[in-house]
Amino acid sequence: MSNWSSGKFTVRVGGLAPSPPAATSADLAAAARHRAEGDRLRLAGDVAGADAAYAREMRATVSDPALVRCADALVAGRFAEAHAALREVVAARPSDVHALWMLGDLCARAGRNAEAEDLLARCLALAPGFTSARYAYAMVLNWRNKVEETLAEAETLLAADPANPVYRHLKASSLLRLGDDPGAVAGYASVLEADPDQPLTLMSYGHVLKTVGRQAEAVAAYRRAIALSPGLGEAWWSLANLKTVTFPPEDVAAMERALGGRLAEVDRLQLHFALGKAHEDAGRYAEAFAHYERGNALQRPRVDYVADETTIQMRRTKAVLSVPFLAARAGQGSPRPDPIFILGLPRSGSTLVEQILASHSQVEGTHELPHLPNLAAKLAGPARREAEGVYPDVLAALPPGELRALGEAYLDRAQVHRKLGRPFFIDKLPNNWIHAGFIHLILPNAKIVDARRHPLGCCFSGYKQHFAVGQAFSYDQTDLGRYYRDYVELMAHIDAVLPGRVHRVIYERMVADPEGETRRLLDHCGLPFEANCLKFYENDRAVRTASSEQVRKPIFTDAAEHWRHFEPFLEPLKAALGPALAAYPDAPSI
Repeated sequence: MSNWSSGKFTVRVGGLAPSPPAATSADLAAAARHRAEGDRLRLAGDVAGADAAYAREMRATVSDPALVRCADALVAGRFAEAHAALREVVAARPSDVHALWMLGDLCARAGRNAEAEDLLARCLALAPGFTSARYAYAMVLNWRNKVEETLAEAETLLAADPANPVYRHLKASSLLRLGDDPGAVAGYASVLEADPDQPLTLMSYGHVLKTVGRQAEAVAAYRRAIALSPGLGEAWWSLANLKTVTFPPEDVAAMERALGGRLAEVDRLQLHFALGKAHEDAGRYAEAFAHYERGNALQRPRVDYVADETTIQMRRTKAVLSVPFLAARAGQGSPRPDPIFILGLPRSGSTLVEQILASHSQVEGTHELPHLPNLAAKLAGPARREAEGVYPDVLAALPPGELRALGEAYLDRAQVHRKLGRPFFIDKLPNNWIHAGFIHLILPNAKIVDARRHPLGCCFSGYKQHFAVGQAFSYDQTDLGRYYRDYVELMAHIDAVLPGRVHRVIYERMVADPEGETRRLLDHCGLPFEANCLKFYENDRAVRTASSEQVRKPIFTDAAEHWRHFEPFLEPLKAALGPALAAYPDAPSI
C-alpha cells in the first residue's frame, strides 16, 4: 500500500492507478471559493444555489478531460448526461476518487442515497482526507437516518475546520436527532453567535426550540429567517406546521408575493402548503385544497416512490408470516421487554398515544427511531430498490441465535436515546407497521401498539403535511389510499396469525373516552394506571413530530371530523382505499 498526494488530499493506492492529478493551486483556490459560496447558500436555505456552487467547485477541482465534460454538464444542469458519463468513468476507472465523489454527490441529489453512500464510502476509503467527499458522505448518512454515523463524520470534519458553520450546523442537527436537546440548542446558538443572519440556521434553531417547547422563541426564530429571506418556503411552512399559528392577512399577502417571484421549487411547494394552512384556518376550504394540491403536485416528482413496491413487500411479508413459521420460532429473539413500538400511519394520533405513555413513570419517550428499518435494510442486501431485496424472505433462513442477536443489536442502537433510566422506552416510527412481524421475531416480549385513525381523516391530514424527510407516499391521493390499504391488510394478517399481539388504539375512541382507552392501553403494556397519563399535556418532554404543539394541550374533539370540510375533493383517495374505507374501524378481511 502506497500513498499518492494531489496537494488537496491523500489517496491510498493498492494495485490500482490513481486518477490524474486534479488541479493547479489557482484551480484549488477557485474550488475553495465555490465550496465556501455553496456553504453560505446552504445555510441561507438556497438549496438550488448551493448545488450550483458545489457543481462549480467540482468543475474547478478536476482536470481530466472526461471529468471536465461531466462537470460542465453538472454546471449546466444536464444531470442525466452527467450521470451517464460519470457511470462510464467509474466503470473504467473504479479507483478514480474524483469520479466517485462526483457520481456519489449526483446520486444523492437524485435521492438515490443507498447508492450514493456506497460510492462515497469507496471514495473515502481511497482518499480519507478528501473533505468535500466526506461532507457529501455525512449528508447522505444524515438523509439515511444514520445519525450516530453522521455525528462521527461531523466531528471528523470539525477536527480539521473547527469554525466551519456548516459542519457545526450538521453536528447540532445530529445532536437534536439523538435526543441531546441541550447540546443542539447550544450548537445552533453558537453558529448564530458567529453569524446571526443565517436563515437556515435560524430555521433549525426554531425547530429545536419548538421541540423543547419554547414556542414563542421558535416563532421569533422563524420570523427572523423570513425577514432575512422572504421567499424561504421552509420558514413559512415551519410556522404553519406549529399548528397553533394563525396567519394574518399581511402574511398571506407576503406569501403570495413570494410565489410571484423567482423561487426554488422546494420553496415554492412549501409556500403552497403554508398558504393551504392559512386558507384552511380562515374557513376557505376550496382555496386551501387548491394550494395543498399544488404543493403535492410539485413534491410528488421529487420523491422516489412506487406504490406497487409497498404492495409487493406487504404480500411477501404475509407469505412469510404463517402460523407454522411463527410457532417454530416462538421465543427465539431477545427476551428483553424494554421497547414499546407505536406504529401505523403518520397523522394517526400516534404522537398522542406516545405522549400518554411517556407520561408514565416507567416509560421514556424517545422519538421516531431509524434502527429497525436499518436492520431490515441490512438483511435485504445491496438491492437498489426495497422490493428487489431478500428481506423479508431471508427471515426464514435465520437461525435462533441470529434472531436474538438482531434483537440485541436493536436494543444496543436504541440505548443512546435512553436518558432517564426507565425500564421501558417508546419507538414511535409509524412506518414500522411493515416490520411488525420482524419486531415479534427479534423482540417477542416487546409491546406493539397500532395507532389508527379514520382513513380519510388520517390520509388527508398526511396529504396536507409537508414532511421534512420520508413519507414519500403522502404526496398523491392514490398513493396514500393504497398505502393505507396495504397497512390495514398486513395488520389484519398479524391479528389473524398472532391474536392479541397488537393493541389497536382507535383515535376517535381515544378522543371520546380518554380515560377508558388509556386504561386499556396501559393494561396491554403491563403498566399500572397513573393519573399523570391523563395529564399528558403537562409533560414537558421534547416532541419531534408535527403534533408537537397539539399534544401540549388537552384533547379536543373537533379535529377528529375536520377532514369532512374537504370530503368533496377526496374522490381519488376514496377509490384507492376501497374496502379499507368501508370497514373502518374494523380491519377488512382482504
